[in-house]
Amino acid sequence: MTAIAMSRRTLVGAGTCVLVATASTTQIAHAQMDKPLSPEAEQIIRKYYQAWDAKDWHAEDTLLADDFTFSSAAGDDHISKSAFKKNCWDTQDKNIKRFDLLRVFGSGNEAFVMYDCLTTKGNTFRNVEYIQVKGGKIASIVCYFGAASNFPTAVNTRHG
Repeated sequence: MTAIAMSRRTLVGAGTCVLVATASTTQIAHAQMDKPLSPEAEQIIRKYYQAWDAKDWHAEDTLLADDFTFSSAAGDDHISKSAFKKNCWDTQDKNIKRFDLLRVFGSGNEAFVMYDCLTTKGNTFRNVEYIQVKGGKIASIVCYFGAASNFPTAVNTRHG
């Protein structure tokens, strides 16, 4: 058996790496132990997309908190519910035929939703939205666009 000599500096460095790795593993394990998406939050989120499909602003309005905010890469930075209605709903509701929810997953009252949106012109686009539900209402949505120009009026022809 060969003996390996180790300086104190090397030993302290190795110990530091072990401590960092242990702390990181603990954080990863903690993130995986979060509770699943609550059934109430999932139901509210699904109703939100159904309201878009039905072109029902009243239903949409009742699902959004009074202090609701919406953010996206299109220049929307925590805009209010009234700005969301004016800038998003009023400009896009006539262009959207339906949302096909592909994934709804999260933890507690926070979820990521990946969807394909079919437009009235037969085009499609895919986005991901991060949604927070508080007090039985949608408190915020952050939309991550699937492509540079994917608004319903500027999307590619649907595949499949």
